Amino acid sequence: MARRTRCLALACLLAVLLPVQALAYNQNRVATDESGRPLRIEGSVVVVEPDIELSLVTAGGMQEPRREWSETARRLYPVAVAAFLEAGGTARKPDFDIRDDLPPRSRLGQVVRLNEAVATSIAVYTRSGSHLATKGRRLDWTLGPGVEELRAATGADYALFTYIRDSYASDGRKAMRVFGLLAGLAMGGLVDVGGGQQLGVATLVDLRTGQVVWFNLISNQSGDLRNAEGADATVQQMLMGLPL
Repeated sequence: MARRTRCLALACLLAVLLPVQALAYNQNRVATDESGRPLRIEGSVVVVEPDIELSLVTAGGMQEPRREWSETARRLYPVAVAAFLEAGGTARKPDFDIRDDLPPRSRLGQVVRLNEAVATSIAVYTRSGSHLATKGRRLDWTLGPGVEELRAATGADYALFTYIRDSYASDGRKAMRVFGLLAGLAMGGLVDVGGGQQLGVATLVDLRTGQVVWFNLISNQSGDLRNAEGADATVQQMLMGLPL
């Protein structure tokens, strides 16, 4: 529960950072070697249990988590990721499930928490106008040698972490949205109270060095993780630019 609360805070932060006017947004980054060439995956990948939560947006704009939807998405998303990696010829290790009772202060717990913090920093400091002086636009971030714990547990060379928050407008919210648009047009403007939104962030970490070799941040006003077709579409965007 604490882990999902932290990631919900991450999703809220991303919502603030992303362009409000954008119907779809994608920001992927690939780390480079010493000569400036993009790195490529050389080895096997483990998909860490994705942190996904789906919600219903009520007429008043509140988000109500839907357990059944979320469980469906957590089952479908890894299957779509596996198909994506296999199509790219990437070797895979069995998916790694994070124990519900994993102590936050354990080595593995610390790696998961650290990746969340680093992913947030990348989202903030790789935006235009927010680059750190010591990094510029380069993807130059690391989780440190502690990732060896995850490598020992999975046997993989890379770990793929994913966080997604997806929401869907209720019938009442859809009606409110139409009413707002019509009222705005009547007053000579445009008022959109908003509906559902899909926010996601993913990182690929080299478990031999701790380096973040790839990062992506997405935002959509469409998409549906409640069915296999929608999960495939989300994966195609979520893993765009993955250095296969």
